[in-house]
Amino acid sequence: MDAIVIGAGVVGLAVARALALGGREVVVLEAEDTIGSHTSSRNSEVIHAGIYYPRGSLKARLCVEGRERLYRYCAEHGVPHARCGKLIVAADAAQKAELEAIHARAHANGVSDVVRIAVAQALSMEPEIACAAALHSPSTGIIDSHAFMLALLGDAEARGAMLALRSPVQRGHVCDDGRIELEVGGADPMRLAARTVVNCAGLVAPRVARAIEGFPSAKVPGMWFAKGNYYALTGRAPFKRLVYPVPEPGGLGVHVTLDLAGQARFGPDVEWIDAIDYSVDPRRAERFYAAVRRYWPGLRDGALIPGYAGIRPKITPPGEPAADFVIQGAREHGVAGLVNLFAIESPGLTASLALAEEVVRMA
Repeated sequence: MDAIVIGAGVVGLAVARALALGGREVVVLEAEDTIGSHTSSRNSEVIHAGIYYPRGSLKARLCVEGRERLYRYCAEHGVPHARCGKLIVAADAAQKAELEAIHARAHANGVSDVVRIAVAQALSMEPEIACAAALHSPSTGIIDSHAFMLALLGDAEARGAMLALRSPVQRGHVCDDGRIELEVGGADPMRLAARTVVNCAGLVAPRVARAIEGFPSAKVPGMWFAKGNYYALTGRAPFKRLVYPVPEPGGLGVHVTLDLAGQARFGPDVEWIDAIDYSVDPRRAERFYAAVRRYWPGLRDGALIPGYAGIRPKITPPGEPAADFVIQGAREHGVAGLVNLFAIESPGLTASLALAEEVVRMA
């Protein structure tokens, strides 16, 4: 083959589309029986503005670039979305300093439409909340992530790309002639060789890289899983926009997001786990009530029911700062034609189109 993309999540599909639009012959290998069955479909479905990430980081740059590309793409392809905006709230005076730091970071990243608003203005926008200070981000939105992935796949297939489901990559090796050969399992095992391989395997991307003989093991990062649980709100949501608290270690805190039908859900929290597990423990709801009531004191008992869970692909362990996106090419690891994507967690969906352009340049 010419090019192989491992993983049919939102980033893998965006990469396949970008390669196909550039005239490359592309095959996408997906271990599961459908596209986007892990991180890409188990998240808040938020179009992020680019507020939280360190200045100069890949997350900051690609989120801001990707956000505007994503809004344009949705409009051009009829992907359901809404630029609903969000409030970031300080629950008490002690959190005001952190809120100011978020405001400064947003402007340093070029997100200049994030503004401080008075408490009275915040309450006029969302009467049910309680806060000591607030920021308004009008560029934040929500998206139907599955519809977006279907559109990406449709674009790629229209340019000749092929999707192979139930096709897990089991191992590989770097050939003497510069190609990379992959052993693919499933009902019809096969060997495929290509001059370009892009590892977009998400949660198991480090494991895939480690399984390629000839790839320097020292260049493979660690692999940790941070589970995020979500709880759905029974009944009508009192919010018109997203509401986020000040972030917590490992994530952005238990926030309220809305789907395109207006249904509210709360999450994610941070639960470090050893293996992929999407079950939601109903007992964790007590922590959610306490967290949500800091900014929505009107949350009634029994209003939350277990929703779903997602898992963040981490390359740093608990207690350490979250890693930046890692896009690793031959310059970093010495293997021509291989591009690895590690730690593609939030804002990966928002940044996906910009991430894909970065990969194409490296490939």
